[in-house]
Amino acid sequence: MNYAIIAAGEGSRLVQEGVKLPKPLVRLNGEPMIGRLINIFLECNAESISVIVNEQMTAVREYLESLTLPVPLRLVVKSTPSSMHSFWEVSQAFPEIAENSKFCLTTVDTIFRTGDFRKYISAFEADDKADGYMAVTPFVDDEKPLYVATDSDLRITAFRDTAAPDTKYISGGIYGLTPPALKVLGECLENGVSRMRNYQRALVEAGLDLRAFPIEKIMDVDHAGDIIAAEKFIAG
Repeated sequence: MNYAIIAAGEGSRLVQEGVKLPKPLVRLNGEPMIGRLINIFLECNAESISVIVNEQMTAVREYLESLTLPVPLRLVVKSTPSSMHSFWEVSQAFPEIAENSKFCLTTVDTIFRTGDFRKYISAFEADDKADGYMAVTPFVDDEKPLYVATDSDLRITAFRDTAAPDTKYISGGIYGLTPPALKVLGECLENGVSRMRNYQRALVEAGLDLRAFPIEKIMDVDHAGDIIAAEKFIAG
């Protein structure tokens, strides 16, 4: 499994609330958020790890460059206008993707328990038919959640900005995808599409077979108070 991390945001809300460290280096139970993600990926059959950081994140870049990993670590340093653009830039650092290759993308502040993630990756690796596995959760923590509509077999039928009878879950910010999804990503860039949620809508419109994988709780670290909540969550 090839993994990627989007860590190119500014973390402006944390800065405004007095957190001095760049978001990727904020410690959760003594471990930098980005380091925690990398260690989880290594436990889950990582073949390579690609990361994008913005041009102002010199401390994050230095931290990543100091790591010695058993798999290739590909670092992209570039400021982008949206997470979808960050995905495109980091995808250019992926190793050559074979037709049946799979990759998993997360944002750096997506917090989940290791055991839940391991089950998600195992299910994605075992499914040879789906074009993608999106981790979803009934736990609404995001200020602007993206609601995920599914059918009775957990196939994703739509992504919505507001809740509806067919939206039991919201997007968890964990995207398991295959090469057809990269083709759609390129088309989105060519057509001026922006934002990850619009890219996800484009995946559905393109007819890709996307499956929802429910995880009881996934949370984000957007505010200073979220740090303590995240520490308790992953420790519990």
